[in-house]
Amino acid sequence: MKFNCTVDINLPRERVVELFDNPENMRYWQDGFISFEPKSGTPGTVGAQSLVKYDIKGRKMTLTETITTRDLPEAFYGTYEGDFGKNSMNNDFIELGPQHTRWTAEVEYLEMNGFMMKLMATLMPGMFRKQTQKWMDQFKEWSEGL
Repeated sequence: MKFNCTVDINLPRERVVELFDNPENMRYWQDGFISFEPKSGTPGTVGAQSLVKYDIKGRKMTLTETITTRDLPEAFYGTYEGDFGKNSMNNDFIELGPQHTRWTAEVEYLEMNGFMMKLMATLMPGMFRKQTQKWMDQFKEWSEGL
């Protein structure tokens, strides 16, 4: 399963990337975010791994983020692995003007573990896209309000 999400943010690209690139800010725009803990490698560099913990409606989840591309301010790509399986997320930041940035995210689920995950992906694939778009929209609202 593969999908794209996009949001236009009324801020310069450098500011968008600065806010996006700081794990301390995740709590402001990702519902259920608990913590971000470096695991291996130099944090923020290609190959670095971190544990990202969430509590989504009472369901605790830990993801291992592995940075696969870091070419900021243009791109930040990573893979995310957990009990559910594995997905990739390619984030691109496009400068539309001095005060406007387009953030596009391409998400691909590479593996899905468990009957429920596979069932949800088959019956409700839009649910996965909706969650990604929600967080991107929340990032826009939060960052523009600073």
